[in-house]
Amino acid sequence: MSYSAPERLLRSLGIERPEEIDLEAVAWSVGAKVKYRPLKSCEARICGCGDKAIISVDNTKIPQRRRFSVAHEIGHWTYHRGQLLVCRSSDIGSFGGFRKGATSPEFVADQFASELLLPAYILAPVLSQYKSLNLKTVGEIAGAFKASRTATAIRLVQSNRFHAMLVCHGQKGRRWFLRPPCVPDHWFPRDELDRESYAFETLYGSKVEQARPRKIDADAWFDRRGAERYQIFEHTFPLPNDEILTLLTFTDAEMMDERDSSSVYRRRDH
Repeated sequence: MSYSAPERLLRSLGIERPEEIDLEAVAWSVGAKVKYRPLKSCEARICGCGDKAIISVDNTKIPQRRRFSVAHEIGHWTYHRGQLLVCRSSDIGSFGGFRKGATSPEFVADQFASELLLPAYILAPVLSQYKSLNLKTVGEIAGAFKASRTATAIRLVQSNRFHAMLVCHGQKGRRWFLRPPCVPDHWFPRDELDRESYAFETLYGSKVEQARPRKIDADAWFDRRGAERYQIFEHTFPLPNDEILTLLTFTDAEMMDERDSSSVYRRRDH
């Protein structure tokens, strides 16, 4: 089994359980000291000289956010040492790299943070206890790892264990989406939210989380021929900065057919 850089770091420290992920100790092991204090111009920053650094994190943020910020800055110390980087709230945990590309420093640090907080070698045995993915599952695992629901949802979808997808929307349309390899590429989400979707109401109306996942016709989310034949589950919760994150889960096995069903229909039309 191959391990990512964050996982190799944790394993080198003998960390085997979620509760053992002490980020201050992890930072110290790579030469960085963590300090919590009010920050006005940014949410976190790292200042280093040689092989030593100080990570400053805004102490007014919630614990999960502070943990992610620390992990994010450790990611910068690992990959971007020597660069001057000041991280605003919009830079940390926005996962814009799913849209812009995976090489931007902030996205690299976000992905590092997610893997440091929810390492695959510890997460996999936990996931084996769950047969389906929903926000209840996300919440339980987030609590066990002291991580945010957003970071947890991303790691669970990235695990490729569930037929599910994450889609983030803002006031100007789709911000990014994450689809695991087990979901065929031809299921590509619409740019704009359908007015009949529950996500639309959450973003532009109630601003509150759906109480439970609900079934909806797949063509509300996917603009492709044949989508109206299926239903999927949709569960949305609000994010900061007037954004929402929706977990879509697929329960119809036929939707996971790797063949492009629209091509099948075109052949039948002839």
